[in-house]
Amino acid sequence: MTKTVHPLPPALGRPDPATFRDAMAQVVSAVHVVTAEGPGGRVGLTATAVASVSDSPPTVLACIARASRTLAAIEASGAFCINTLPAHLAELAEIFASRRGIDGDARFMTARWGTLATGSPVLLDAISAFDCRLVATHDIASHRILIGEVAGLGGAGQGAGLIYRQRQFGSV
Repeated sequence: MTKTVHPLPPALGRPDPATFRDAMAQVVSAVHVVTAEGPGGRVGLTATAVASVSDSPPTVLACIARASRTLAAIEASGAFCINTLPAHLAELAEIFASRRGIDGDARFMTARWGTLATGSPVLLDAISAFDCRLVATHDIASHRILIGEVAGLGGAGQGAGLIYRQRQFGSV
């Protein structure tokens, strides 16, 4: 049996970070708040780098900057929740993106929260909420990819979803 060897494509010039960010700004992304209950209390951040991995078992991923306090809490607790935001909660996305000067537990006073299986904060008005146990991580560049096995589902499942494109929020 012979092995087919495919030649590598020619090396391309790597785009500079600003050009890459401008190109990514054209990509429509659903907006989520990723939360955890860590040793210091509840934490969370706004994220668009979230995806389904598998339905058997139900598994999702989220990409988070390695310097994030939320990441540290997720790793300490071994759990996190991905809360998919409805369009009417764009202000909550701004708050958890640290654009409103509201920090710590005060962020959680701006919406209705509960818990499911893992104890991570679950947004009661989320379109969908994926309560996860952390099962794997992978470092790439400045971020860590978190793989979570879904332990519970929540959310209202109603209304338009919040999206992010061209560096602004919208709905679909």
